[in-house]
Amino acid sequence: MITEGRVIQRISSALAVLVVVLTTSAVCQTKTVKANEPVSSGRPLSQWIADLKGLAPQTRNAAAYEIAGMGPAAAAAVPALIEALDDPVPAVRFPVTIALKEIGPAAKAAVPRLTTMVDEEINDEIAASARRALRHIDPSAVPSP
Repeated sequence: MITEGRVIQRISSALAVLVVVLTTSAVCQTKTVKANEPVSSGRPLSQWIADLKGLAPQTRNAAAYEIAGMGPAAAAAVPALIEALDDPVPAVRFPVTIALKEIGPAAKAAVPRLTTMVDEEINDEIAASARRALRHIDPSAVPSP
């Protein structure tokens, strides 16, 4: 026969195990965020940069838009954004050009690739966005029409 005391003891033991499991899980998931690293939607820039290489185009698209929203504070993302300009999916390349535009002059390393995109990108909207990005980053680099 199970007594009331025994039931309470079992419930207490189960709760203790649950607390240990949840605490351990939370500690393992905690990542160190640099003090100066910008955050968007509760995630630091470094995580959004990692998402630029995600498997799903939607993940890469969302990452580019989140980085764009950080503006000049996201300058550390420029090398990854330059790499993402070669993404095979237009829905990823477009927000990448927007992110570079929003970062502004700190994205100067992207000028050669953006200049090439203005001339060679087959998607007119992306080429136009690359031109707008160049205007914000380095107006003297915008190719003549």
